[in-house]
Amino acid sequence: MSIQVRSTLPFAGQRPGTSGLRKKVTVFQQPGYLENFVQSVFDTLGDCSGQTLVLGGDGRYHNRVAVQTILRMAAAHGYARVLVGQGGILSTPAVSCVIRKHGAMGGIVLSASHNPGGADGDFGIKYNIANGGPAPESVTEAIYQRTTAISSYRISDADEIDLSQPASYQLEQMVVQVIDPVADYAELMQQLFDFDAMRALFAGGFRMCFDGMHAVSGPYALAILEGQLGAPAGTVINAVPLEDFGGHHPDPNPVNAAQLIAIMADDDAPDFGAASDGDGDRNMIVGRRFELTPSDSLAVLAANATLAPGYRQGLAGIARSMPTSRAADRVADALGIPCYETPTGWKFFGNLLDAGKATLCGEESYGTGSSHIREKDGLWAVLFWLNLLAATGKPVQQLVDEHWARFGRNYYSRHDYEAIDAHAASELMASLRIKLPSLAGQDLGNYVVDYADDFAYTDPVDGSISTGQGVRIVMTDGSRIVFRLSGTGTEGATLRVYLERYEADPTYNHLLTQQALSALILIAEQVAGISGWTGRARPSVIT
Repeated sequence: MSIQVRSTLPFAGQRPGTSGLRKKVTVFQQPGYLENFVQSVFDTLGDCSGQTLVLGGDGRYHNRVAVQTILRMAAAHGYARVLVGQGGILSTPAVSCVIRKHGAMGGIVLSASHNPGGADGDFGIKYNIANGGPAPESVTEAIYQRTTAISSYRISDADEIDLSQPASYQLEQMVVQVIDPVADYAELMQQLFDFDAMRALFAGGFRMCFDGMHAVSGPYALAILEGQLGAPAGTVINAVPLEDFGGHHPDPNPVNAAQLIAIMADDDAPDFGAASDGDGDRNMIVGRRFELTPSDSLAVLAANATLAPGYRQGLAGIARSMPTSRAADRVADALGIPCYETPTGWKFFGNLLDAGKATLCGEESYGTGSSHIREKDGLWAVLFWLNLLAATGKPVQQLVDEHWARFGRNYYSRHDYEAIDAHAASELMASLRIKLPSLAGQDLGNYVVDYADDFAYTDPVDGSISTGQGVRIVMTDGSRIVFRLSGTGTEGATLRVYLERYEADPTYNHLLTQQALSALILIAEQVAGISGWTGRARPSVIT
């Protein structure tokens, strides 16, 4: 074995987005592409002598190749130890858990989350810092700047490491520990939730269906739901991670988790349904013939948090991304705790969690989490719901109906226009920003605009400022339309339009969501000219 220094040239466009660097697999397969980015990460971090790195991914195509490359580069950079998941597998929440438990300097996550996989699909990489959370913008910007000037990378010429079983190996001066990907995470879940109550629930005949979507959370769900909680065999479907996610889109929403939705609509449906995404950090909760929005899920968990052992002391606060509905705000107000509104991207919750200002966090894109780690956590949310069901003896829909009766209902939906022309998308947003000063006070249909702005955020912990985070049009009754370009796709641009209407009267809490939002949908088209800019008569996906 020897450490080599190889010359290279910069690749354009290696700027990490809200969740790291995501590109097509074919882009990452270019000689030196992955190596340039990883070396830029290591160069930004500086001296890592004696430090521990955590490494793993969601098992998508190119994951195993990338793991071996990063191991050889970590050995050339002076790490003392790398903890890598068996088979190169670690869910994003598990990476955060392992970093925190073992005092690692940080971790590299190989995932493009909910994006499609396979040889023609997407791949991604991001760096998580010592608190277990995604690197802040100051770090990701420094990494990007380094990618623009890189001229060489360091790598060992050692043979591949056998990742098939837990074991320890020597790679140059570095120890590689292949770890059980589930063990540390499962141990943490036992500290947070009442496993005995959930075991009794299943022993009493309770049935559920968890859709692993052939993604990383399948092994975790099998080990915990069927293995530790005694759920019947077959409770977890699509449990084996596949490099192409079985040819499906591993995004847990009613469109892409159609199999689960059909199962939960059957006459003999299970009592509870759930799904998680490519890297295990998102969740969808489903009752019998009842689909729950992520925004409402966060609010219900917050309102009932003290039913779970790990949260019996109460919540310090709640944090939500700006586009997420204000349902959680109403819970926070009732509990007398703060609710923080942040830009989209889990990294913005990190400072709040570290400072003890927030306990629960959530995003409308099926992401929920808490202070137990520094990532959103799909299976954690499912276990939280199971704990609520076991503690109350009530089904999902009853819990939600009672919540709406108490707090009112925030009708909410997201309309996605995917893979649209990037230039047209930018022009649409620019034209909206020009209109902002003139919108306040305007009558738009049955609504009056209270204010319109381009959301900016000042972090209450470190004072950092993030601007240009999405255009908001807020009505005098609290209804909202939000426009934002997503940073998670790899083709063209994705325009997301978020629509929200609050209804306090329980009489009107059971309308069809798109019907309840129909007036706001028309206003969004009227103000933004979506069809004209995008050439699309309707959204690609409605959730």
